[in-house]
Amino acid sequence: MPFEPAEFEPAPLIKRPPITFHEEKPGWEGYIEWEKYPEKKKIAQDILHKYNFSLPPEFQFAPLPDTNPVIDSPRWKEYHDALGIGYIVDHSWDVVQKEKPDIIHLLKFPYNGETRRDQLLEGKITDNKYHFVRNHGGIPDIDEDSFELEIGGLVKSPVKLTLKDLKDPDQFPQHEVTVTLQCSGTRRIEQIREYPGDGDELINAPWGEGAIGTAVYRGVPLKKVLKYAAGGVLPECQHVEFIGAETYFKKKNVFNYAVSVPYRKVRANEEVLLAWEMNGEPLPKIHGFPLRVVVTGYIGARSCKWLYKINCLAEPSMGPVQRQEYLYYTAQIGKQNAKYSNGFSIQQMPVSSAIIEPEDKKVIIHDGTITLRGWAYSGGGNWVERVEVSPDGGSVWYAAKQEDITDKHYHAWRLWKIDVPVDAEGWLEFCVRTWDSSNNTEPTYVRSAWNWDLHVTSSAHRIKVYSVNRSRPETAARLKFLDEHGLTFEPLTRPIEASLETEEEYLESVRKYPREPLS
Repeated sequence: MPFEPAEFEPAPLIKRPPITFHEEKPGWEGYIEWEKYPEKKKIAQDILHKYNFSLPPEFQFAPLPDTNPVIDSPRWKEYHDALGIGYIVDHSWDVVQKEKPDIIHLLKFPYNGETRRDQLLEGKITDNKYHFVRNHGGIPDIDEDSFELEIGGLVKSPVKLTLKDLKDPDQFPQHEVTVTLQCSGTRRIEQIREYPGDGDELINAPWGEGAIGTAVYRGVPLKKVLKYAAGGVLPECQHVEFIGAETYFKKKNVFNYAVSVPYRKVRANEEVLLAWEMNGEPLPKIHGFPLRVVVTGYIGARSCKWLYKINCLAEPSMGPVQRQEYLYYTAQIGKQNAKYSNGFSIQQMPVSSAIIEPEDKKVIIHDGTITLRGWAYSGGGNWVERVEVSPDGGSVWYAAKQEDITDKHYHAWRLWKIDVPVDAEGWLEFCVRTWDSSNNTEPTYVRSAWNWDLHVTSSAHRIKVYSVNRSRPETAARLKFLDEHGLTFEPLTRPIEASLETEEEYLESVRKYPREPLS
């Protein structure tokens, strides 16, 4: 049955709100503080509840547009317009065009940008201009000299720090860490194609294999900042909350972006970094300038951008991104029974991998081997030990040579290459799986990884290719025939515009091997 959108009352003309929601601080354009002012949040919520906003776009039961931007969901733009802060939307797109002109604009606003396949394989370190982006709101424009970070909650001495303070090596030791950040929605399109799930208000973007990237971040370990600047944490502290300067919406309520990680993660010296530099350059605006959190081995959503406040807490953050989203459900949970409390919070990323070359449905003309390339990653401080590729859908596996895999890091991916022996012709299904340092590997099929929110597609990544083995005499003869007649093998489905054999060849064959029984 074709998809039919539900009927809804069209959104009334959005008028300028009766109150102006001012920016909180000079030099912090696009940052509006909501968490300190419950009465302001209430006014904003009352305004939002007056409207029926556009429905999120349907992209699971309908084809994805062949455009760039791929999806232009108006709902969040309308939220901003209703509160009189639509200028944040325009500014954000200006930043995208300046800093990320050449990647896939998967969602225009809030911006989700995916690295293209060729860009992924350029090197172990992803160039800043190609690194994927998963934003949850608009992009603020914060002046470095005006910036300050507030640290409070269950600490001995609440404190405010400037970026100059944080960069002072006499106050805090600086570190560089090579880190792969990955959206928990990486490869979500595979779940969508087989078994659609929750579309989400923000939309669960239909990511492919490019929602992952690796960079060298420079900053200070949060552990040291809490110790030296805030005097350490109180015994009751079990979690650390990060609050970012963007405006976030949930069920027509308004928030600042807030997430948290367990304090035990922070206690690991370099595993939670307050970073101001990415690949030797100041953080791009789109990646959180002037300061962001980098949480190694965790889903990218915990690496809060445009960080301005840290709270030490006894329990996880109550922000909706932490307690209502990024939840992993069993396959028996869905629209009929999903709650915020019956899925567990996704933190560490599992082992996963992807074939980047060749692309799905490619025709490969070869001499008995097919070369594949891709990435492999595991979170939680595990590293990739082995990458295996199967040419028959998962029965026979070949391991990539160690010299064909990039160096190991505690918190980063490894790029790999393998030459797989292939004799068979026609459609073949290749898949890849990775083993990490804790002997974890990937489920064989996507059905085993499916969950209602379509997170963490950790199953063996699969592609189908059409194999043409010219080491076979008949295939070599056909390819030579096409070349002599000025014809090409591709497109695969286009008929050959020449006779496939002479009448003499045909008669010789069918007389030698008749098609009908002799008696």
